[in-house]
Amino acid sequence: MKPSSISRRFFGGLFGAVCALALSSLPVMAQDGAAPDPLASWNDGAAKQAITDFVRDTTTAGKPTFVPPAERIATFDQDGTLWVSHPIYTQVVYCLERVPAVVAQRPELRNVEPFKTVLSGDRAAIARLSTKDLEKILAATLSGMSVEDFNADAAAWIARAKHPRFDRLYTDLVYQPMLELLGYLRANGYKTYIVTGGGQDFVRVYSERVYGIPPEQVVGSAGGTKFGYRPDGTPFLTKEPKLLLNDNNAGKPEGIHLMIGRRPMAAFGNSTGDRQMLEYTTAGPGARLGMLILHDDGPREFAYGPARGLPDTRIGTFPQALYDEAGKRGWVVVSMKNDWKRIFAFER
Repeated sequence: MKPSSISRRFFGGLFGAVCALALSSLPVMAQDGAAPDPLASWNDGAAKQAITDFVRDTTTAGKPTFVPPAERIATFDQDGTLWVSHPIYTQVVYCLERVPAVVAQRPELRNVEPFKTVLSGDRAAIARLSTKDLEKILAATLSGMSVEDFNADAAAWIARAKHPRFDRLYTDLVYQPMLELLGYLRANGYKTYIVTGGGQDFVRVYSERVYGIPPEQVVGSAGGTKFGYRPDGTPFLTKEPKLLLNDNNAGKPEGIHLMIGRRPMAAFGNSTGDRQMLEYTTAGPGARLGMLILHDDGPREFAYGPARGLPDTRIGTFPQALYDEAGKRGWVVVSMKNDWKRIFAFER
């Protein structure tokens, strides 16, 4: 075979492979030739329209509502907004399961409440623990170790822990419509942040893998750390039982100012703990978007409020007063039942 023939075949094959690779990376077009819907898990309606209108208004150059890329900030609560929070917050489950290990290191806690109740395994009694009891448990189970040891332990737990109802990893119970919303905003120049009442260090362990949100874009309730040296002289941080930021209710806008330094253009929540964040966000000038997720789909997820006559709850409370405030302030209330085609990625 002539060298020129070999060259033609080689470079022809290479050209074909490159073209195939390039074509494979292009967006898959719908059958009618239109671009795929970036919010495919959202039903057409007022909620979906509010999102697309907001993005168009704030990213179209020349419009009076145009927002420079540096100012495109969107904040998201996590529990009940990005993933399942019922029947109890995921991080609380983690802390409850850590109690035996903590008591093994500190035997004096064995007969002290609320640790005694947790060790009993009595689920009904555990469910009745007060907020102060849970705060004691969180302080004991989230401190006293190095940051690295905590990260490793939390990462190992979240990789195996499953939800009792769905028998799936907690990280499988992320809302598909919200993942699409995060991607849609980022594709349009928005920087997305998690602003959660949950533990900042806990959420940072998995936020990038699960949500595409890096650790530095997670604002949460933060405990103190203490700098020190190991016997070999290497520096490390120890987690301390000292609360620096309670990132819930009014703490959310305070945390946003402290950690982000810009007022968000859009904010997303699901409960009274998010009210001040939405108020702070939508009080700014220009086009703003405030959105609340209403859990009204018991068969597919959970139903609770007590807004609109839904069952009352201690976890992620959404009272009628918040629902009414949303109407007055122009916040969008998203009905899981009516606005989402599917809730989880694994749904058919």
